[in-house]
Amino acid sequence: MSQTHQLSACPGCEEPLESGDSFCEVCGYDLTAVPQPPPDRPTVAVGTFPPAGQPAAPPLNGHSPDGPPSPSHDPSQGRSSHDGSHGGSSDPSGDGPAPDVSAPGFGADGDHRARRDGGDDGGEDTADMPIVRRPAADDYPLAAPGAPAAAPAPAAEAVAPKVCVACRAGRIDTDGYCENCGHAQPRERDHQESELATVAAVSDRGLRHHRNEDSFAISEARLPDGTTATIAVVCDGVSSATRPDEASAAAASVADSLLRESLPRGTHPQQALHEAILAAAEAVNALAADETAQAMEHDPHRHQNAPACTLVSSIVAGGLLVVGWIGDSRVYWVPDDRSAPPARLTEDDSWAAQMVAAGLMGEAEAYADDRAHAITGWLGADAYEIDPHTASFKPDRPGVVVVCTDGLWNYAEAAQEMAHVIPPDAAQRPLHSAQVLVGHALDGGGHDNVTVAVLPFPVLPQGAGSA
Repeated sequence: MSQTHQLSACPGCEEPLESGDSFCEVCGYDLTAVPQPPPDRPTVAVGTFPPAGQPAAPPLNGHSPDGPPSPSHDPSQGRSSHDGSHGGSSDPSGDGPAPDVSAPGFGADGDHRARRDGGDDGGEDTADMPIVRRPAADDYPLAAPGAPAAAPAPAAEAVAPKVCVACRAGRIDTDGYCENCGHAQPRERDHQESELATVAAVSDRGLRHHRNEDSFAISEARLPDGTTATIAVVCDGVSSATRPDEASAAAASVADSLLRESLPRGTHPQQALHEAILAAAEAVNALAADETAQAMEHDPHRHQNAPACTLVSSIVAGGLLVVGWIGDSRVYWVPDDRSAPPARLTEDDSWAAQMVAAGLMGEAEAYADDRAHAITGWLGADAYEIDPHTASFKPDRPGVVVVCTDGLWNYAEAAQEMAHVIPPDAAQRPLHSAQVLVGHALDGGGHDNVTVAVLPFPVLPQGAGSA
């Protein structure tokens, strides 16, 4: 008689389970016959949060979850990460609402527009569970015909083969599946962390999606005057498009690479960021060309949405804080002195933001609409035009810059909420702060992929640095 195991997460892919589940909806793991691991091979959690050795962040009450999907495919209603609808024409004037920069000491110079994106749902893969055969003690690999037998490697250099996290017996093939039971293994991109001296970033798959479609890049560049510029690029793949994970990775990598090349040549950070976003758009467009060629080869009448993503970036250089974006990821400013007001430095490219900017709806009414989260600006071959928004600020006090996707700000939308969630010592511990912010989103429900970069902003002494 089979026994139903009461598990909170799938042993194969760490996907959360509900009471009464017999199979994992993501990887197809048979939960009615969970094999017990041998005593000498304990199961090791892959891609869990927080990392080993760090205490978990205390649960915090999150903000409202991400908005409802857009039910319409009307091209005038914008593109949604839920349904793949496409955006209407951009503001003909080229100008939009100015971002909230009420914090004292800010001087803004740049263009602005509007945006916001919703969550997405991934597909499921199902696999059968064959009988698990544990390797016998006398099993050994056979040499190829005519090939000399390989000498055994010294014990000190032997590397233990990677085994399946589900059956704990099978080896993992190059495609990431177990050769024994066929289960997909947790992917490295599901949870990523990176830290430099002046910036840190964390990206997590979240609790509801089968893969992480966000991507980020952080780096530093030496300016001509000898000072250091700090760079953070965060991209969010549009789930309704094809290959959104590849789109976000390509955009983040290309934008970061161009910034690291142009800033040391003396290009103004705002101009460099504008050019970097255009270069990222070209990289995403190149993916569409590959996609079209493959689709036409198999089915000339097949239609697919082009790969697409949003992008937001921030540069801290020479006492300047420069931001650039297209889409609905955001940048927040949080001063070290929490008695001073924080500010959101970007405006969403979204249907709701455009309705508010045009005076057609109040903010509460617009964001309650089913179309609120449909984005009106993105990077992709099917975007009507690529018009990057950039702005430059000069804070008069130290603080931190939070660059994030909507997987975070849906749970801390207002600048005051973001300032409340981020730790007081964020400038001294940016990686820890990024981990706390991701944990806040997961505690709130983790409905979307979550990516955040934290950049400390020090105020330079008078006469130091250059714009």
